[in-house]
Amino acid sequence: MANLATWMRPKDERWFRPFFAKHPDIHVFDARKGDVPMDQMDGLLLTGGSDIAAEFLRQENVDRTLIDKDDLDPKRDRWEFHAIAKALAQGLPILAICRGIQVLNVALGGTLRLDIPGHRVPEQKDQDIQPLRYDGNAKHRFENVNSSHHQALDRVADGFEVEAWCTDDDVIEQVRLRDYPFALAVQYHPERGKIYDTLFEDFFARLKSLKR
Repeated sequence: MANLATWMRPKDERWFRPFFAKHPDIHVFDARKGDVPMDQMDGLLLTGGSDIAAEFLRQENVDRTLIDKDDLDPKRDRWEFHAIAKALAQGLPILAICRGIQVLNVALGGTLRLDIPGHRVPEQKDQDIQPLRYDGNAKHRFENVNSSHHQALDRVADGFEVEAWCTDDDVIEQVRLRDYPFALAVQYHPERGKIYDTLFEDFFARLKSLKR
């Protein structure tokens, strides 16, 4: 049995359920529901959610009016930053989605654009309509993705390789951690589509290779 650590909102569970159903030998530990023993985990999944609270950001002169204060979750922020540190120290595979790419970037010293236009229209939430361009070294490539968000990476953390950008405005949509076994972070939502199986299968295979 492989162990996967995450923090997941109730409304996101239905999206991930079909992917987990294909792998009954993966035990998902959801920190929203209880303690997660990170020293017993084989991988970390960072999912979508609220803005990161201002006190956790690694940048100066934060305009707090750009942060959605009605949907903050400092307890989750604290757990995810701790989980990232533990996962990196152990060399665990990491898959970071939407908010996840932002949390991982901040954890490694990067900064965020706290509000961007044109990336939060309703049809982008679960329709693959946003075109991307890719770096030549990117393993996982999708012509169009379903990215919907109002924040994005600004200064990219040291060690990240940018793999994909939005073709319209160059907003970063995919990065990987260089010189690390597997840490892939995407701004889009692969759990909401039917074209992303290879991405999840790659992550799960690496997770299982470390199972305890």
